[in-house]
Amino acid sequence: MRYQFEFRPYQRRFVTSVTTSHGIWDIREGIILRLTSETGQASWGEIAPISWFGSETLKQANYFCHELPKEITDETIFSIPEDLPSCQFGFESAMWGMRSEVLTPNSIPLSYSALLPSGEAALEECRLLWKQGYRTFKWKIGVEPISRELEIFALLTQKLPVEAKLRLDANGGLSYEEANTWLWLCDKVNASQELPVEIEFIEQPLPVGQFQQMLELCGNYTTAIALDESVATLNQLENCFKQGWQQIFVIKPGIVGSPSRLRQFCLENEIDAVFSSVLETAIGRQNALQLAAELSLHNRAVGFGVNHWFDDDEETWLQNLWNDH
Repeated sequence: MRYQFEFRPYQRRFVTSVTTSHGIWDIREGIILRLTSETGQASWGEIAPISWFGSETLKQANYFCHELPKEITDETIFSIPEDLPSCQFGFESAMWGMRSEVLTPNSIPLSYSALLPSGEAALEECRLLWKQGYRTFKWKIGVEPISRELEIFALLTQKLPVEAKLRLDANGGLSYEEANTWLWLCDKVNASQELPVEIEFIEQPLPVGQFQQMLELCGNYTTAIALDESVATLNQLENCFKQGWQQIFVIKPGIVGSPSRLRQFCLENEIDAVFSSVLETAIGRQNALQLAAELSLHNRAVGFGVNHWFDDDEETWLQNLWNDH
C-alpha cells in the first residue's frame, strides 16, 4: 500500500521531574506521525525514543522523518533499520492501524501498575493512587543513598494496604552488594505474616553488562527479578532469552522495535512479560496496549499507570499540536 506521510515533533512537560538512577527527566519529547491511505483513511503512530535506555536519539528519529518522501509504502516501513527501534514501532503501528484484523486481544482485561515518585514523596502518593483504583505500584530505587531508601521502603511496606503489590525499579543503578541487600530484604518482607504488601519483583537491579551476576541472583533469592534495560530492544530480548533468562522480561513497546517481530517472538516462546510505558502520548499508548492485551500471558499488571505525571488535556493538546502547524 501507499501512504501520504506527515509528522509533528512535540514537547510535553511532566508535572514533576521523573528521577531515576540515570538522572532527572523534565520534558517528554517525541514525534507524532500520520499515514493517509489512497482511500483517505488516516492512521496515527508515535515515535517516543529514550536514548539513554537503548533506543535511537530524538535527533536521529527527526532526521529519519525529514529524509523520507511525502509518499511511502509498506516496503519503506519494513525496511526501517534496527538501530531505529522507536521509528520501527511508530511507523509499523500506524500501518497496522489501517487494518481491522490487526490484533485479537485476549479475554483477560488489563490491570495497571502506577508509577510512584522516587524518594519520600511515594509515601503520600501511594495512598492517593490506591483510592484511584491502583493495586500494583512501582517505586524507583538506586536514586538516593541506600540507607535512606531502606528507611522509606520500611515505611512504604507499612503504608500500603493489604493485597497491594510493589515493584522496585533500580534502572541498573545498584551495586552487587546493594542488590543482595534489597533482595534479602524483599524475601523477608514476602515471608512476613505481619506486612500486608507483596514485593512482586525487583526490576533491573544491575547494569546491562552484568547479566551473569543477575542470573546468579535469581538462584539465591525467591523474589523475582525482571530485566528492563537489558531487553530494551528486540535483539537484546532475544539474546537474553537465548542465554537462559527464565524470569520476567519488561517490554517497552515504544522502544523495543518492530511490533510484528515482537509478536512472533512472544507467541513462539511464551515468555513472562510485563509491558510498560515510555511515558508516551495516548497515540503510542493505545498501540502499545493493543500488543499488551494480545501478548500478556501471565496476567501481570501492565506498567501504564502514568497519566498522573501529566496535567494537560491530552486530547486537546494533540489536536492543537497537529492544527498549529
